[in-house]
Amino acid sequence: MELYPLIIGTNEGLEAAFEIARCSGRIDAMFFGGVDMAAELRCKNTFESLIYARSRVVHASAAAGLDAIDVPFLDLDDPDGMRKEAEKVRDLGFSGKGSVHPNQIAALNEVFTPSDHQISRARRIIAKFEEADTGLVVIDGKLIEKPVLRDMFRVVEIADRMEV
Repeated sequence: MELYPLIIGTNEGLEAAFEIARCSGRIDAMFFGGVDMAAELRCKNTFESLIYARSRVVHASAAAGLDAIDVPFLDLDDPDGMRKEAEKVRDLGFSGKGSVHPNQIAALNEVFTPSDHQISRARRIIAKFEEADTGLVVIDGKLIEKPVLRDMFRVVEIADRMEV
């Protein structure tokens, strides 16, 4: 079975994002169509002005177990701006960011790929939970509860796909 992404770039699509995300098992990702959304909203195509729309796409994607991919950064002469925006959307919950030029790919991979430290930490937390018979563990003096495992499994899954 082939899997397909879909794009949310209209107000109507944004309103129905949760239903759209779950409408087919063949969908593997939701893209945020920020350029179209900004035009429809009559606002600037900036991170700040589209924060609600981005957040809704992330929430709908997460609810359906899909990757959320942000709109490409269109200013090819501003690689630092692209990296900063990629970091913001990563921190918001996006799994990746579209690219319009091959020169953007290396930086985007760096932003969205877990570091060696994150990967080893995730594996250590998973191992501690597997050893424990409780819903929480203490690692490096910090209390870590079971819900953190979802993120740790995601980090390890990405690492496994990269064969790290």
